[in-house]
Amino acid sequence: MRSMGARSVGRRLVGAGAACVALAAASGCTAPVDAVAGVSVTADGRLLGVMMVCGHRIDGATLYVDGADADKEETVGSWTADRSLTAGLTTWPLDAPADGWTTDTTLAPLTAQTTYTLYGWTKDNSSSSLSVSFMLSDRAGLTPGMVRYDAVSDDGDESAVTVPLAEFESEACEDG
Repeated sequence: MRSMGARSVGRRLVGAGAACVALAAASGCTAPVDAVAGVSVTADGRLLGVMMVCGHRIDGATLYVDGADADKEETVGSWTADRSLTAGLTTWPLDAPADGWTTDTTLAPLTAQTTYTLYGWTKDNSSSSLSVSFMLSDRAGLTPGMVRYDAVSDDGDESAVTVPLAEFESEACEDG
């Protein structure tokens, strides 16, 4: 079940890319968007990173708290894939070592009333992912097999959606 209308995620990626280009000078957003980041949970409630790479590659992911300005971002977790992630779906636990991943910054304790953002990146800044923002209350609402991600509408508005993992995998890169 989707918590948003059935718009193609591919069109949202195109919209996100257009918004990114338009805001590049102001926000520092320069890498093309070619992946979608999400979060999920395991059966025992551990937080999972979810990355759907649409074509290029992603080399790692960072979880951060947005500061009042771009220079005030606080990294609370960072991971580098042992091999670049290519087209397809990948998940990994954010709170423990995982096969295929190197933990660069161990996940700091997460706190209530804080908004966290997870995004994927490449070492050469040639590509990035659409990020996902969440709070602990959002995490508490997730169940295993469901993915929360931030979708971008055709007019550039972002909204959080939660869908089954299979739907996320099949539609995240549609028309992308």
